[in-house]
Amino acid sequence: MNLNRKKLGTIAAALTLSGLFVTLLAVGLTNKSPVTGRSGVTRVGNPAESFSMPLIGGGTFDTAEHLGKPMVVNFWASWCPPCRQESPGFERTWGTYADKGIVFVGVDIQDGEEVAQAYVDEFGLTFPNGRDLDGTITVDYGVIGLPVTFFVDAAGIVQGRWVGALAESKLVDWVEALLAGVSPSGDAEGETPGGFQKF
Repeated sequence: MNLNRKKLGTIAAALTLSGLFVTLLAVGLTNKSPVTGRSGVTRVGNPAESFSMPLIGGGTFDTAEHLGKPMVVNFWASWCPPCRQESPGFERTWGTYADKGIVFVGVDIQDGEEVAQAYVDEFGLTFPNGRDLDGTITVDYGVIGLPVTFFVDAAGIVQGRWVGALAESKLVDWVEALLAGVSPSGDAEGETPGGFQKF
């Protein structure tokens, strides 16, 4: 009798675990949003998180010092091939719009000081770039892969987000939209799935 009860208990436990597994699998399969699209998704339409970080090469960048100006916040790392792909376009665009009242800032993730400096030197980046030393900025922006770029208006609201390598032409379009005080043209959330490095 006790043996039969033990067998029934084991079978019931196995069926319960199997049911739980099937339920979790079904939930996972119904979540059709790709990882790419989920990086930073909660930020669009909300106030941009303020932050302060040490700049590569010395000094500090603090968003509080740039209130009232539109801002482009680009998350990158030296080990991220898509980041390397888009960096030259960011520098060219910054060079074009630097005197128009917009702020560009790069947030480097998971690089040491020397490696980060070598990256900045390699691409000749002249806009502020700093290191997210403890990952707080990355977490606050919901970034789960690279590169990701946020477009913040003069009121401090995230108006657009691009996940993956951002084409220079699209960057220019969205910068001009920010400067004009309008949301980025088309969808305020874009992505380049093939140009995204999950971490």
